[in-house]
Amino acid sequence: MLTHPTPFPDTLLGATIAAVIPRDAAAERAARERLDAMTKPRGSLGVLEDVAAQLAGIAGSCPAPLPTPATVAVFAGDHGVHAQGVTPWPQEVTAQMVGNFLGGGAVVNAFAAEVGATVVVVDVGVAGPLDPADGLLDRKVRLGTADLSVEPAMTPDEARRAVEVGIEVATSLAPGSGCLITGDMGIANTTASAALVCAFTGAAPAAATGRGTGVDDPTLARKVEVVTRAVSRLTEPPTTPETALAVLAEIGGLEHAALAGFIIGAAASRTPVLLDGVIAGSAALVAAALCSPALEYALAGHTSAEPGHGFALAHLGLRPLLGLDLRLGEGTGAVLSLPLVTSAARALRDVATFDSAGVTEKSG
Repeated sequence: MLTHPTPFPDTLLGATIAAVIPRDAAAERAARERLDAMTKPRGSLGVLEDVAAQLAGIAGSCPAPLPTPATVAVFAGDHGVHAQGVTPWPQEVTAQMVGNFLGGGAVVNAFAAEVGATVVVVDVGVAGPLDPADGLLDRKVRLGTADLSVEPAMTPDEARRAVEVGIEVATSLAPGSGCLITGDMGIANTTASAALVCAFTGAAPAAATGRGTGVDDPTLARKVEVVTRAVSRLTEPPTTPETALAVLAEIGGLEHAALAGFIIGAAASRTPVLLDGVIAGSAALVAAALCSPALEYALAGHTSAEPGHGFALAHLGLRPLLGLDLRLGEGTGAVLSLPLVTSAARALRDVATFDSAGVTEKSG
């Protein structure tokens, strides 16, 4: 039997890719059979039945354990493309928001508290030093990326190391977490996201580039021009793991790289991972190109108001659980979807079947 060589030999990335296996088909079939036998009309829970079956396949058991407690990992990094005027927000806001996360004052903290999730922050590439703090993981690869509009954002080795940061975080958090949730922070990171979406899906920059934090028309036009320049510099399509990593290094962000690794690491740990908005969506495109089975462990928490997110979800074949026109990031939309995922797992576990409840099924 012919086998393909494992990409990135003798690296954590290569070993983790090799460790990812498809979901358990037998457990998913058992979940579907149980869903059909439960005291409700067949298919009446809609998408939640797909979620319940996916969770069973991920766990390799029916019913699957509840996806709690959940942990949100907020990956933070800065972007050299900020110099192109693609956002009115100053770059130091990235570091300031890290402090806000650690102090419990951000939206993701409030939403996480409501659903009982824990928030950790990972410094994978903030442009300045951060003081040690509880809940902060110092995994800095470099002090922000270079300007992706004129040069590679990082070297391929730096991109791989940033991916491996995400892998390490996922595999360290998975044993104590029923579900992992993607979060992000990085001023100007929607510019890198748009570039990645265009590179991996073929979408046009004008269609995939959004207003991010709410930029005005001249800034949006500048942002589209920057994305167009960056994507036009690419010489190879990201059709293999090696070329996917090269594209990530050329036009991506450090937090995008870490999020891609986080998704792959969650899959290797057989832990469901809830994806947030356009930053996570663009990172998931990278993860899928590096290790396609990893996406079997991912659920799309919501669909962002950023247009690039829709292109990413369609390309990945992921159906979002919520559509609230959010565009904050941080993991907020994914956190809000956690109760839906938990409810799907609880229904599969707790709802009686027609036989066990003594309820008569419909005839015919």
